[in-house]
Amino acid sequence: MKNCALFLTLLLVAHLSVAQKTKQEIFKALDANYDFYSSIAQKIWGYAEVGYQETQSSALLQQTLKDAGFTVETGIAGEPTAFIATAGSGKPVIAVLGEFDALPGVSQEAVPELKPIAGQKAGHACGHHLFGTASAAAAIAVKNWLAANKKSGTIKFYGCPAEEGGSGKVYMVRDGYFKNVDLVFHWHPGATNSANFGTSLANKSGKFRFYGVAAHAAASPERGRSALDAVEAMDMMVNMLREHVNEKTRIHYVITRGGEAPNVVPAFAEVYYYVRHPDRQQVKDIWERVTQAAQGAAQGTGTRFEVELTGGTYNLIPNETLAQVVNNNLQLAGGYVYTDSEKEFATQIQQTITSPPPLTTTAIIEKFGAKNELGGASTDVGDISWVVPTAGFSTATWVPGTAAHSWQAVAAGGTSIGKKGMIIAAKTLAGSLIDAFSDTKITENAWTELKKQTGTNFTYESLLGDRKPALDYRK
Repeated sequence: MKNCALFLTLLLVAHLSVAQKTKQEIFKALDANYDFYSSIAQKIWGYAEVGYQETQSSALLQQTLKDAGFTVETGIAGEPTAFIATAGSGKPVIAVLGEFDALPGVSQEAVPELKPIAGQKAGHACGHHLFGTASAAAAIAVKNWLAANKKSGTIKFYGCPAEEGGSGKVYMVRDGYFKNVDLVFHWHPGATNSANFGTSLANKSGKFRFYGVAAHAAASPERGRSALDAVEAMDMMVNMLREHVNEKTRIHYVITRGGEAPNVVPAFAEVYYYVRHPDRQQVKDIWERVTQAAQGAAQGTGTRFEVELTGGTYNLIPNETLAQVVNNNLQLAGGYVYTDSEKEFATQIQQTITSPPPLTTTAIIEKFGAKNELGGASTDVGDISWVVPTAGFSTATWVPGTAAHSWQAVAAGGTSIGKKGMIIAAKTLAGSLIDAFSDTKITENAWTELKKQTGTNFTYESLLGDRKPALDYRK
């Protein structure tokens, strides 16, 4: 059995290495390897590992790229699960990003009704199992294309952990891992096929920890100093702060520790905060005001507090030059239609969604041209986009109308619906990379556009300062 499995693996690697000289040959090869890449994505979907704990997911992608002829550098930027896989040589140097972390609290089976997986706490509610796999598939395809056409150029795959709140890419940027990269491409799972080039919210996040004095809550409450009172006082003040910040601000929090028993005055409590705004300076200013609320809460309750900054990202700079390249290739890759069984699954999912669009939208590529549209999310891709021209897109890996970070997204991502969207993403990435390797004007124009947006005097400074990666932020 072991010899048989080894033979099949070698056969797959050999098939992946067959020379494909044109985009259409690349696209056909990706279609032919649908089962191979689907199995990788499904394994990562099952691992459902959260930020900085993605040991199996990272190892699987690393091995896949090694088997295809890439050299792999691991543990970069102080992140054990981060890696860079490299193939080819010379200029240009073009990178593709791959993510693989799951989200806590959204465990879900691949079924069209709410059904958490027993014993599993996390799920791929943002589709990063598809993200990393499609990007790896595209990188392998382009590596083979470079070799088949005897072209100069270096393809790099960045294995990026902890996008969900851990700012994994920020440490890579801060530590200089993008210094010699000419262009960056990425994608993201979604409910539509779109290459529109919008921006995102800058973000700072962290945990406020309060320390009080435990006491019997009934017999001797006067001896206690409640850390939970401090958390609640801070939350109250921050909620009043909402009236006095710019309307584009987003502040959200969860109480991660609130005490152990009602009859014990809590000696420790913790609250986890996010602050977002389109402008990073506004984020820094508002974060300082939130910190002052924590200070006031500690003083008023006779406790002390500490704050650990766990995340901080820039807003995303859209690049029209690269977005047009991506849109052309997304149009070329095209959408897809549901089979009868997929349609039945999707119909049941849509019964849990308010006013969903038609299922046929998976076959449509959205109209191109929504420039600088402000998205409601944050991403550590933002930091990369300030130092290297960057472009991304989305494909329909979820049922139309599905919200990100939902059980519906987890469910669809574990089915053929997610895998079909994943292959479209791989084709779009591969086609975009081929164009960028083939036409030096793309790189020149993309850099001209970026420098115009950042200004000639821009110097990158991380919102995280000099702190090391928060490897235990999900623990």
